[in-house]
Order: sequence, then C-alpha cells, then structure tokens
Amino acid sequence: MLAISNTVHLADWEIEISAIRAQGSGGQNVNKVSSAIHLRFDIKRSSLPAFYKERLLQLTDQRVTKDGVIIIKAQQYRTQEQNREDALMRLQQLIQSVAVQQKARKATKPTKGSQQRRMDKKSQRGQVKTMRGKVKF
Repeated sequence: MLAISNTVHLADWEIEISAIRAQGSGGQNVNKVSSAIHLRFDIKRSSLPAFYKERLLQLTDQRVTKDGVIIIKAQQYRTQEQNREDALMRLQQLIQSVAVQQKARKATKPTKGSQQRRMDKKSQRGQVKTMRGKVKF
C-alpha cells in the first residue's frame, strides 16, 4: 500500500511492477540480471479521488500516456529492491505534486518613483557615452 496523503492510499493491485534489464554498460552481470523496474499505473482505473485523476490527466508530462497510464522506469540503482523503492517514491511524488494548489499571480506595476529613477539612470548613461566621443586629447 502506497500512502499519498493522510486520507489517500493506493492499493497494491493498482500498481503494476515488472522487472526488466537495465540499459547501458554494466559488466558481466548486465545480460543476466533484471534489475531495472518498469512501473505502470492506470489513472482512470485507480481508486484516487476525482480531484487527483483530473489533475493527473491534465499533466503535460512525458510519463503520462494518452490513455491515462503513468509509466516510470527506474534503473538508477544496482539492486531490484532499490529500483522498486525509487519507482514507487517517484510515483508518490508525481501524484503529490498535482495536489499542490498554485498561487494566483497578481499583476503589479512599478511605482512612479522607480520609473523616474530608471529614466534618470538611462539619461545619465547616455550623457556619459556622448561625452566620450567629444573629448579630444
């Protein structure tokens, strides 16, 4: 069972985990041992509340397919157990990330004083440049 929050939990049957061979170089063991983990989680079939499902389906993340399936491949560690924990942790973080409410951005304007100071500095820089060309030795 994977805990998402105090009230939301995912059952083991909702998460499909399979072991696959890891990519890349790894020495003599790489062709014999399936240490990478391929995790699949179907958003639509899950027991998540509708709020989570809607937000997950709206994500523009390459890990979410068009069919609403989250696919995570974990192969960072050498052991299957560590990769399994890593994949579950990444799934948990992804689901928790959609629960965070983004703050609404408030449009602001610079103050009159800051606008005036900016224009004064610009005019001072312009005067210095024009004076450089006029000074003759």
